[in-house]
Amino acid sequence: MLNTYFRVIVGAFVLFSVVMAVYVNINWLWFTVFIGVNLIQSAFTKWCLLETILVKLGVKKAGDGCKV
Repeated sequence: MLNTYFRVIVGAFVLFSVVMAVYVNINWLWFTVFIGVNLIQSAFTKWCLLETILVKLGVKKAGDGCKV
């Protein structure tokens, strides 16, 4: 379940920042860059702030569909 919430939130953030860049200010793309850098750093460190926040909010780690 955590994996699903994570993907939905990150996808929504990316779409939000692109829409804001098109309609408000191009500098909103820096938010997209931040998201990308955070995803890359979490791949190496195995730590992600969003995951920590979701776990503290009570989202269960069980049921991750992408685990092999």
